[in-house]
Amino acid sequence: MLNDATDALGRLLPEGVLREIGPAYLEEPRGRFRGRAGLVAAPRTVEEVAAVVRACAGARVPIVPRGGGTGLVGGQVMSDGTVPLLLSLERMNRVRDIHPEEGVILAEAGATLQQVREAAARVGRQFPLALASGGTAQIGGVLATNAGGVNVLRYGNARALCLGIEAVLPQGQVMHDLKRLRKDNTGYDLRDLLIGAEGTLGIITAASLVLAPVPAETGVAMLVVESPEAALTLLSLAQARMAGGVTAFELISGQGLRFLDVAFPALRQPFADRPDWLVLIEVGLPAGLSADEALEGLFTDAAEAGLVSDGVIARSGQQAAELWAVRETIPDANRHIGAIASHDISLPLSEIARFIRDASTMLVDMADLRINCFGHLGDGNLHFNLFPAEGRTRDTYDDIRRSLSRAVHQMVVERGGSFSAEHGVGRLKAAELAEWGDPTRLAAMRAIKDALDPAGIMNPGVILPL
Repeated sequence: MLNDATDALGRLLPEGVLREIGPAYLEEPRGRFRGRAGLVAAPRTVEEVAAVVRACAGARVPIVPRGGGTGLVGGQVMSDGTVPLLLSLERMNRVRDIHPEEGVILAEAGATLQQVREAAARVGRQFPLALASGGTAQIGGVLATNAGGVNVLRYGNARALCLGIEAVLPQGQVMHDLKRLRKDNTGYDLRDLLIGAEGTLGIITAASLVLAPVPAETGVAMLVVESPEAALTLLSLAQARMAGGVTAFELISGQGLRFLDVAFPALRQPFADRPDWLVLIEVGLPAGLSADEALEGLFTDAAEAGLVSDGVIARSGQQAAELWAVRETIPDANRHIGAIASHDISLPLSEIARFIRDASTMLVDMADLRINCFGHLGDGNLHFNLFPAEGRTRDTYDDIRRSLSRAVHQMVVERGGSFSAEHGVGRLKAAELAEWGDPTRLAAMRAIKDALDPAGIMNPGVILPL
């Protein structure tokens, strides 16, 4: 069947759109999946994307869309089933237009997050979605997974920052919906349907994105807290004092700091002793308000309330970057140590502290291991990752890895949380969604998938099991 599609594409597409598959296209960052594909199609226009999709639909060849390849749940690689065509958006990478006075930028799906952020900065605005993989992650993938990042607390996730999209649907029809409107009540919101669908309902080719003003005053502080409970109380205090000015509020565990000591001993850390818990907070305030004074006042009030015992407030951009480097280097340190299992979870804020305590107790009873809990506390998103005990290797946990993850996810679901907060479902978590998802919601999702993609060619096995 791939030969049928290849012949059709060869007649329809300009030279150079189809290419032989390379090893990099079949990899994903954590090495959990090894992809298969017959060819790569790298179109340059939405019309070429539509031609690819029509040919594959006619030959019933599966399509696996690929952005920057930074996804962590296997959505960009397909290991089993009919050999697919891999559709890369890497050459659709232009910023088509920018309207700073409207706060809107139009970018193609292959443009990187960093590219869009830099384009916004050149006109005195910001695209506030921020990810550690921003130099590689592409806008299409960011929207397809409804990515989050460190600034969700203030600006929302990818869905909240998108006004309209251009997309190719599963039969090759082009949906032209690159609106720049904040209000548009004209029926079903297909934009929101395609965002977060991970390429299972169509291929996003471009988007109109929200730009935000750049705060006149920014400040960053790292504060030592006694516990996650204290961190949550500090979050409430900060939000009350800053009146919407809290941009990021990150929880960091002492285990993460010790991993940094092992993996990146030259990295500067602000505290000689490694506290059990830290909070990294960033605020952005309008002109006339001092971010440093606001953070100093927060520290004073929090110390008097017994919430913090020490802290550092950045006095320069360089110092702020050094504090952020502690948080942003933790995932690299995790990879150096080698995780048994990683969990991208979200919980109601009131459940977080109890979950951390109960899950830690449960897991230590199940196995001899170390836990690195960190993440975006302000929006309830934690990365709750399990590592071998010192002196052991992760392969010695292979027989219990699945049971450990299942125990974590079951505890999350029982507390009203989600086992997929910002990374998506992909292929990695499709079975868990089938088990724990609401049956009525899953049935509606299946009906939508069958209606839009009756041949089932769009990223099969992602979100909904085959």
